[in-house]
Amino acid sequence: MDVVIAGAGPTGLMLAYELALAGVDVTVVERLDARIEQVKGGALQARTAEVLELRGLLGPIEARELPREPVGGHFAGLPVPLDATPWNSRHPYPISVPQWIVEEELERAAVARGARVVWGAEVTAIAQDDEGVTVTAGGTTLRAKYFVACDGGHSTVRKLLDAPFPGRPGTFRAVLTDVRLSSVSDQVPTVLGHFSTLTKYGDEYWGMLVPVGDGKYRFTFGREGVATPDETQTALTSLYGEETRLAEVLNSSEFGDATRQLESYRYGRIFFAGDAAHIHPPFGGQGLNLGVQDAFNLGWKLAAAVHGAADLLDTYQAERHPPAARVLRHTAAQRVLALPGAGEDIGDLRELVTDLVRLPDANRYLAGMMSGLDAPGRIPDLELVAEDGPTWLSELLHSGRGLLLDFGDRDWPDGWADRVDVVRVKPDGEHEALLIRPDGLVCWSGEGSVVDALTQWFGDTRVSR
Repeated sequence: MDVVIAGAGPTGLMLAYELALAGVDVTVVERLDARIEQVKGGALQARTAEVLELRGLLGPIEARELPREPVGGHFAGLPVPLDATPWNSRHPYPISVPQWIVEEELERAAVARGARVVWGAEVTAIAQDDEGVTVTAGGTTLRAKYFVACDGGHSTVRKLLDAPFPGRPGTFRAVLTDVRLSSVSDQVPTVLGHFSTLTKYGDEYWGMLVPVGDGKYRFTFGREGVATPDETQTALTSLYGEETRLAEVLNSSEFGDATRQLESYRYGRIFFAGDAAHIHPPFGGQGLNLGVQDAFNLGWKLAAAVHGAADLLDTYQAERHPPAARVLRHTAAQRVLALPGAGEDIGDLRELVTDLVRLPDANRYLAGMMSGLDAPGRIPDLELVAEDGPTWLSELLHSGRGLLLDFGDRDWPDGWADRVDVVRVKPDGEHEALLIRPDGLVCWSGEGSVVDALTQWFGDTRVSR
């Protein structure tokens, strides 16, 4: 076997799809016996939507999107929508879809490509040597060339390796529960709107009630520990009035605002991605998106290593550790601005920051940061005219291979045809040629040697896959 992945969440399943697409023999082991249909992460940010579009995976997920007002994201719950339209994305608004639906569609796609997903198989032991990794999961021993831990914020693999996870402990706990209501007051929202319109503060609680389809609501509220139905009803009454009555609690969990990040995402042949590598306050809906983008960065590089085409594995740490560190910083800042009881001067600070967010340049900066559209090397999904007709740039990357986009009719060096597609398109007056990595990031745009760039990112021509 080439790769074993621990964790069948969005991160692990995105990685499994990428590896299977590249012809890698991959198995995902998941400690749970079956998927829990809990909303958890409830939105795809714009860059994650673009990433999924690059593989043709967005359509089935978007088809199951919840009704939502076309409104931008938020920073710290401030009452100013973030406008991502200046970043030139086909998906400038968050896409509201429960996490379990994302997982379901990603698993279906990965399995169709040949990946295996084994449920009820918790990792209990792991060891590595110069040739590979030996894993015990669900009582079965597996041997692979590489192993990736995508097993969440309480990662078993991280604990087995005794990997340092520095940061700070949380300062609050909150309940995340999916419920059905038997009756509602006029304070209960009927459709998803801007985050600032959904958050409510009462005498004893802060929280929000969000419709998630099929007559269900996601109810989040501040308190310690998983709540009983009676405690959930008390919080509902406090925030939404006596008319809002609980019919059923479908599931319930808790979360906090601890902030931690692994110092290294790589331990020899073992890698970490998603919440196993970093945890942070949940403000701004960053967790699911950060993990999927970790997987998208690592997948093609791990496949290249398996095939002996190129050794890019150290670039994973270099490229993905800084974005996560940035998320840890700005979610910590949002926590100060968003939570009640943080100090009597916070109201004044919120008013000042709200005024700043209304400034176009500040709004654009925050929109790019929160959506992920400011990723270095990102290129918008260009509308192109190729030799066989109109197409989108994203469609040319569905194969998961590199792409050399020629806006003219130039001669290109031979030797990379097994891993890089050359596509000639109609000149657009802006670009001459672009070399694009499988993860959709531009790695050469006409300056310097294209041979050097091809060799750096796709390996030597003497290596054949």
